[in-house]
Amino acid sequence: MPLVWVLHLGYAWLPLGLLLKAVALLTGAPFAAFWLHALTAGALATMILAVMTRASLGHTGRELRAAPATVVAYVLLAAAAVARVFGPATGADYFAVLWTAAGLWAAAFAAYLFVYAPILASARADGRPG
Repeated sequence: MPLVWVLHLGYAWLPLGLLLKAVALLTGAPFAAFWLHALTAGALATMILAVMTRASLGHTGRELRAAPATVVAYVLLAAAAVARVFGPATGADYFAVLWTAAGLWAAAFAAYLFVYAPILASARADGRPG
């Protein structure tokens, strides 16, 4: 279930980010230099998107099932985090990596808006107040 696995994905970025920080501090390895982005673009943004999607469905009386576009948003956000954290270490042009990560991140939240703006702007599906 995507609404569940995305939570695990978000949590997985936490130890990974801390491990990268330890590697960066102890060895100065270039691949670990962007550990803070693992915690922010990885753990924080993923958990924010995961909770927003789950809460938006639950609080509007809808079935807790991720739409295909929601799954796309999860994948785009995961790709953005991977690009931002590990992209610079590949030797690719730094600004190209930044633009790629930023584009993927923005596309993920645009997909969220595409699916959830109509849901959040309409009445509850179950007819209950609120």
